[in-house]
Amino acid sequence: MSIVGTRVVRQEDRNLITAGGTYVDDLRVDALSGAAHAVFVRSPIAHARIGGIDVTEAKAAPGVLGVFTAADLGLDPHAAGPLKEPWLADGVVRYVGEPVALVVTEERYQLADAAELVDVDYDPLEAVASIDAALAGETLLYPETGSNIVQVNGAEQFDDAIFEGCDVVVTQTIANQRVAPAPLEVRGASCAWGEDGRLTVWLSSQNAQIARMQLAASLGVGEESVRVITPDVGGGFGAKIGADPEVTVLGWAAKRLERPVRWVESRSENLTSMTHGRAQQNTVTIGGKRDGTVLAYRLDVIQDAGAYPRTLFLPTLTELMAVGVYRFPKVETRSRAVVTNTTPVSAYRGAGRPEATAAVERAMDLFATEIGRDPAEVRRVNFIRPDEFPYQTPTGASYDTGEYAAALDKALEAAGYTGLRAEQRRRREAGDPVELGLGIATYVEITGGDGGGESGRVDIHPDGSVVAWTGSSPHGQGLGTSLAMLLADRLGVPLDKITVRHGDTDEVPKGIGTFGSRSLQLGGSAIRQAADQVIAQARELAAELLEAAPDDLELDVERGVWQVRGAPSSTVLSWAQVAERAAEGKLTADVWFGDGKPTFPFGAHLAVVEVDTETGKVELRRIVAVDDAGPIVNPLTFRGQRHGGLAQGAAQALMEVVTYDDDGNPTTATLADYSFVTAAELPDFELVDMTTPTDRNLLGVKGIGEAATIGSTPAVHNAVVDALAARGVKHLDMPTTPIRVWAALEETGKGSAQ
Repeated sequence: MSIVGTRVVRQEDRNLITAGGTYVDDLRVDALSGAAHAVFVRSPIAHARIGGIDVTEAKAAPGVLGVFTAADLGLDPHAAGPLKEPWLADGVVRYVGEPVALVVTEERYQLADAAELVDVDYDPLEAVASIDAALAGETLLYPETGSNIVQVNGAEQFDDAIFEGCDVVVTQTIANQRVAPAPLEVRGASCAWGEDGRLTVWLSSQNAQIARMQLAASLGVGEESVRVITPDVGGGFGAKIGADPEVTVLGWAAKRLERPVRWVESRSENLTSMTHGRAQQNTVTIGGKRDGTVLAYRLDVIQDAGAYPRTLFLPTLTELMAVGVYRFPKVETRSRAVVTNTTPVSAYRGAGRPEATAAVERAMDLFATEIGRDPAEVRRVNFIRPDEFPYQTPTGASYDTGEYAAALDKALEAAGYTGLRAEQRRRREAGDPVELGLGIATYVEITGGDGGGESGRVDIHPDGSVVAWTGSSPHGQGLGTSLAMLLADRLGVPLDKITVRHGDTDEVPKGIGTFGSRSLQLGGSAIRQAADQVIAQARELAAELLEAAPDDLELDVERGVWQVRGAPSSTVLSWAQVAERAAEGKLTADVWFGDGKPTFPFGAHLAVVEVDTETGKVELRRIVAVDDAGPIVNPLTFRGQRHGGLAQGAAQALMEVVTYDDDGNPTTATLADYSFVTAAELPDFELVDMTTPTDRNLLGVKGIGEAATIGSTPAVHNAVVDALAARGVKHLDMPTTPIRVWAALEETGKGSAQ
């Protein structure tokens, strides 16, 4: 029996539960002995000219080793997009939380007092705190550009001719609000230069190799001069891809001071200075026949990039995935990205794909409401059919496989959809102040869409143990256990004899890391490919030892031995015996799997909510989820990824939002103000399994890390609007907080208390 597909307790968890993880702030290694401590002085103003920075008193404070500003660094600004971002604010600050100076002290407790003594002269400027303000252009963040629009894709003008012949056309602007990734472990890094002139950085990151590349480029050294090590990482969700700008400044300071430097941010810093997610405004226009057939769909995306456009692929991904699971004959998309005096926006669980799904799934509900048909039936009419795969979408995506109608049917059947609709009617007829709402979302997303490959190495030692190295970056997903299971299944080696290593650029020089749900389909395929090469090597060696032809040998994976095919009672060889015969005493294969193409997981979610129309309170009662990501390696890990995704997706629909006032001041800078979902707000998730393999990698698998988030947000959102539909509410922006629900009911005049 294969271990793949069975529930295996995550090997990583024993240490995490007993001894606890070793995170950046926990490190006690010789190279960091005597390390100094650092804190960034951050701007309290969203937009201002810097008249001057006086560091005299700060430098004289107890324990201060150095206070540094942009004038000290001498580093070229960095630019992920068209505009350059200084490592420390230079002349102008553009968001609250932007680093202005770095203070380094002997002891951590000395940091706060010294930082308060840095005197910055700010000359306030008008703040651009919203997308509408950015488009108005009355104040420009970068006057030399002449506009706050920093990227445009698609046509400047739409052609309304695509809606000719439609019985119904519906338009709605939808806010996909800004959210904070809020990992349990905030950002942190430790930097030390060795006597050999190399910089070692211990970093909470999803990508050691990308971080090394970024740091080497920014510090003006070769990649061979930088080593990045990622210890245990307490969550990333896309916001810890590579190395943030602060890490470059720390590396520079460590060299300047000729001693190691440690840094860890506060929770408030994390909420205001770590990149945020989502922050899109989407206008959908959908038109079709009264029989439910959609004839045309338009998506107009405006991306708030924040003060510095670090990541401009988000609206591009939204456009790519605009049509979702539907066969729309005519499609138009356009995207614009604008800068505002807010924290920069970057990847966050789903990165552009959740926004596309949220838009098209709201559009489908709006269309269904307008023509008076059930939203499930309207979806069925427009699904891409199974016999149409591989399917080329009008926006340029090439879907591999899909069974969209089957996924929806499974979700509705498991939920008892017909009975729920009957219960909804009964409550409305009885005048029940607690409305029942049902929300449907069918989704498809792209995983491994970066176009890169991944590295994998497998060594089998003379004691029969296996060590594998992966360029992927496990940080809580249970990937290490999944990779070990693949090796156990392929090699016939017990799990307790397999070690998976990662996150050290000296051990794994080449790798891409973890983002875009790519790790198993690419990193797993690399490990599988390396294992196959080791098997091929072992076959030749075993043939020599057994004096048989290589083609006559077989690996008995049940026992983990080599034997002559058809002669199980003959002499057998263990992996240890074969490895002893290998060069340098071990079997080894080091590969780069570069053949993987993007895959397209899909699914259907049904959310059930109750809305108290007297108070506006929303309670999420059920989520029934079908998430099809192909064959499952470890059902336990697969389930955990779905649970986490459902929680984060529901949280955005119900409560999470980063807000600013008109002057660009964050009003959600602590967890007392930023609503962070807990188990108390969530029901038990009802998971329905479905498996549709892909032919685009060696394992037939698709990504699962982000899928449940992508489906659950619009499902819960649609459920809340559905609950209020009989009281005249056609749309409500997220998050669907009690005050927003109450205000919407006040506007229609149909609240229960009226």
